[in-house]
Amino acid sequence: MGDVALSAPVISSVLKQHPTLEIVFLSRQLFKPFFEEHDRLTFIGADLNGKHKGVIGLKKLQNDLIKTHKFDAVVDLHDVLRTKILRFYFKTHGIQCHSINKGRREKKDLINGSIPFKKLKHTTHRYLDVFKKANVTSTLNDGPWVYPLVSDSSNALLKENNCQIKNNSWIGIAPFAAHPSKEWPIEKMKHVVSALIDAGKSVFLFGGGHDEVKKLETIKKEFSKSILVAGQLKLDEELSLISRLDLMVAMDSSNMHLATIVGTPVVSIWGPTHHYLGFGPLNNEHNIIEISKEKLPCRPCSIFGKLKSKKHKLCAQKAMELISAEMVLAKITAVSDAV
Repeated sequence: MGDVALSAPVISSVLKQHPTLEIVFLSRQLFKPFFEEHDRLTFIGADLNGKHKGVIGLKKLQNDLIKTHKFDAVVDLHDVLRTKILRFYFKTHGIQCHSINKGRREKKDLINGSIPFKKLKHTTHRYLDVFKKANVTSTLNDGPWVYPLVSDSSNALLKENNCQIKNNSWIGIAPFAAHPSKEWPIEKMKHVVSALIDAGKSVFLFGGGHDEVKKLETIKKEFSKSILVAGQLKLDEELSLISRLDLMVAMDSSNMHLATIVGTPVVSIWGPTHHYLGFGPLNNEHNIIEISKEKLPCRPCSIFGKLKSKKHKLCAQKAMELISAEMVLAKITAVSDAV
């Protein structure tokens, strides 16, 4: 989800800077809420587990696309097996195709120490580079880039939790990530939740998937004044609520990016990964909490959070354990005071 969320600022910027351009955006139907306000964008939801599954399904998808749209170029922002196959099909029809350079080699070299430790190109700029190959040169506009509509369901959730009137700070907590190595110890996060509630803040719990919802339900039971969002709302409804928060606290995760694209300040906690690899929170890198490379030279030990050795596992654990609840609470206070 994070990769698609990061494409939203790029699509928004490209469309605003090229007023005659029309884009057909192909992705999973789930991600449509990232792109709904653009009148020159047609969103196509791929059914990758059904009629568009496999090589034959992708061919059917490509046939349907060229029947209904005339393409000047295909821009591949993902460069995985499915999109490589689709590019091949489009090329057989004489359509120019351009794909992202993800910088896989230099990211590995940065992790391994084979090159100087420096900030690599952000993913959004890699996306812009692909459009440039198609002669659509753009820069990234200032955010926010997604403007969710007010959601009846999110309003109902707020009413149910006596939050119709906003008379205190609303802080989102998203303690999980796709890879467990990127998750801060949950007991420390619970300490943060407790301190925020004691300080009179409204705390909203975010997460996705059955396992995360179950864990957050347990936290909700422990902190009855917290507000469980996970499992209650659809993506567009969550975006609506996130846009109304004063602050989101998240890992290096999808929720971090969801907050940035709707313009909500985010405090993010980083362990094995590093924003120098190109996935930092847009406009919020100054709010990152991490142990510096000077203090912990083994960082970063992973690009996405997948750990390949015991050494990397120990590094990831230490990177997270060295971050205290006091550090996180101090950053939350500093960011809240600055808003």
